[in-house]
Amino acid sequence: MDEKTLLEVSKKLNVLIALSLKHLLGDKEFVNNEKRKQGVGELVRYLNNMGLDAKDISQITSAPLQSVRTLLTPKRRK
Repeated sequence: MDEKTLLEVSKKLNVLIALSLKHLLGDKEFVNNEKRKQGVGELVRYLNNMGLDAKDISQITSAPLQSVRTLLTPKRRK
């Protein structure tokens, strides 16, 4: 494997480890001091902030790719 592939795999594993730790600690919030939104929006934004792209987020959350992209547009973030 080349260095770029290893970096991508490492990034994804770090996110999965972080999500597992959040689950084990019982932490259900993905944002701080913001009004809670329904659906997978918070998780999508959290994973995006961790460096994952829309395709990977779609696979992790089982949400349609187009929905993930819509959630990540600047207008939908606020």
